[in-house]
Amino acid sequence: MVDVPYDRPVRVERRAVDERESRAANGPDWDRYADEYQATHGEFLGDAGFVWGPEGLTEAEAGILGDVAGKDVLELGCGTAYFSSWLARRGARVVGVDVTPEQLETAGAMQREFELDFPLIEANAEDVPLPDESFDIAFSEYGASIWCDPNKWIPEAARLLRPGGLLAFLVNGTILVLCWPDDDYADSKLVRPYFGLFRQEDSGDGSINFHIGYGEWIRVLRSSGFDVEDMIEVQAPEDAVEHPLMEIKPEWGRRWPADEIWKARKR
Repeated sequence: MVDVPYDRPVRVERRAVDERESRAANGPDWDRYADEYQATHGEFLGDAGFVWGPEGLTEAEAGILGDVAGKDVLELGCGTAYFSSWLARRGARVVGVDVTPEQLETAGAMQREFELDFPLIEANAEDVPLPDESFDIAFSEYGASIWCDPNKWIPEAARLLRPGGLLAFLVNGTILVLCWPDDDYADSKLVRPYFGLFRQEDSGDGSINFHIGYGEWIRVLRSSGFDVEDMIEVQAPEDAVEHPLMEIKPEWGRRWPADEIWKARKR
């Protein structure tokens, strides 16, 4: 079991200029989304389920993480920690990491409301103040997986996982990124080049996120000590509805994958 203080979040300084720049750009959005997520997902934060992405693929039906009972599980970019809460109820020893204090305050309030108790650490997923080989599972659903540099957070996840540990994360689908303009819904046209994908800045709100191509994902995972087990391209179901925080029409998600779930095992 990981020895983590429960009384207060651990503060970690940003260590590189680009990380500080990204935090400065993304911070206002993360802070604002803390309240927005609470408003749109408040009931869900109890025990409604663990859903991978807006298409509604549940962990219960997908089994991405497998049996978590008795395992040490780390959520990288936990936000309000509703996924961690779901796992804690199923016997996992969970630790949530997020860079935004407002998100963690909401997570703490949800713990008190739903009578849960697990550590919440304020830190960048690229530099987590926890010992090597502390976890059996590390995962991220639209957390570190899109807001952090994959060349930094993937090796950090490898450091934190025990040999044989599972890394699972959800990112925007590569096809979506190529077809998704900054100021409109995704279309069937390519609006940005595939080669050179990496650090993307939203022209509207200035937020910064990271996307890389399929080959680059494989290379960064393998060079960090992982073997890729699967990559699930999520298809929207026939009864999908428009998600309040995603500018994607359900019919688009039925034709092309708006999300990808990667599974990798530490060697």
